[in-house]
Order: sequence, then C-alpha cells, then structure tokens
Amino acid sequence: MAKRITDIPVMDRPREKLQKYGANALSDVELLAILLGSGTQKNDVMLLAKKLVTMIDEKMGTLTVDDFLSVDGIGLAKASALIAAIEFMRRRIKPEGLKVKKTADVLPLIHHYSDRRQEHFITISINGANEVMNVRVATIGLVNQSQIHPREIFSDVILDRASAVIIAHNHPSGNLTPSKEDIDITQKLKAAGKLLGIRLLDHIIFTSKGYYSFLEDHKL
Repeated sequence: MAKRITDIPVMDRPREKLQKYGANALSDVELLAILLGSGTQKNDVMLLAKKLVTMIDEKMGTLTVDDFLSVDGIGLAKASALIAAIEFMRRRIKPEGLKVKKTADVLPLIHHYSDRRQEHFITISINGANEVMNVRVATIGLVNQSQIHPREIFSDVILDRASAVIIAHNHPSGNLTPSKEDIDITQKLKAAGKLLGIRLLDHIIFTSKGYYSFLEDHKL
C-alpha cells in the first residue's frame, strides 16, 4: 500500500527526492504525485496517484478526460492537465525506431513496470528492420494459460503490421526463474506466431534487479 504523503519524511517526498536525485530515481507513483500537485481531504495525493497508475497501465493509449474524472478526487483541471501531459510526451518520446540488437535494448521501455504488485504482460511490436513499433500492456494479473490467449497478445501486433514481437512480464516476487506456466505460454505463443507469420523473438521476465531471457538461455 502506498504511504500517505504525511507519513513520508520531508526530504524523501517526491518533489524533494526529485530535486536531490533526479527524475530517474522516482517511481511512477511518485512522478504522478508531482503532476497531481496535491490530493484532497478524502484522497491523499500518494494514494490517488497509485489508483491512477493502475488505470493508466490498463488503458494507456485510450485514456480520456472522462476516465480521469471517474476517479474520486480528480476534477476537470487535473484530468485535463494529465491528458495534456501524456499527449505532450507521446508526441516527443516515442519508442518507434529503436533498433533492437539484443534483448537488453528493450529493457528501458518496460523497466518502470518492475515495481508493480501484479504481473503485467507486455508486447513489443517489431518491424522487419528490427525496430520497435509499439509497446503495450496486454494483460494485468497472473500469467497462465487460462488468462493469456494468443488472440489477446497478437491482436494489436497484427494491427501494427509487425513482423515480430518480444513479450515480457514482471515477477513481483523478485524471482527471475521462469515458472512452468511461463514456459508453457512461451511455447504456445511461439506456435501461434508461426501460424500468423509473426516471429516471437524473445520472452523476458524482469524485476527491478535484473531480467531473464528465454532467448539468451537458449529456451526459445
């Protein structure tokens, strides 16, 4: 559970932490808390930011002002500012064009999901020149065959007209060892990709401490 702003020592609060260590040292919740500026009597800014990060993970790319307005504590001014900030950065910092030569090249695009308490299953669409086209969260929750279906993973990849895909998910436990479910879904998606003519380049399991690559471990 996210701490309330008043529970955090002054020098460790988001703004002070940003000034002292730089933006890279802050979590997504802390960054969003700075954008929000303040909470309400009913909704502490840190708790509010945590709620919003979950919603943004689920709806990134389709977010509207009304989505933010549906969250108690967010008014039109904050909702509009958040949508504007997301669009402003989308126009300037895009993953498109990043050349993928090795698995580690895509880690900066997904590393911020490493602190999530649920598993986020991510797809990275790749074109014929091995360049990143798009990065999306496909599902949130436990990765197993009952919840992950090839159509969910490949639907947006097909729309991108991608020739290949890298899939990745975080392990909240901190353990980088692939589970039986991880191995099974990798083989299932590899087979589905072959039928669709979309190569599965790698499956990455990652935490804040490191990553595991099926490709680098010769398991793909």
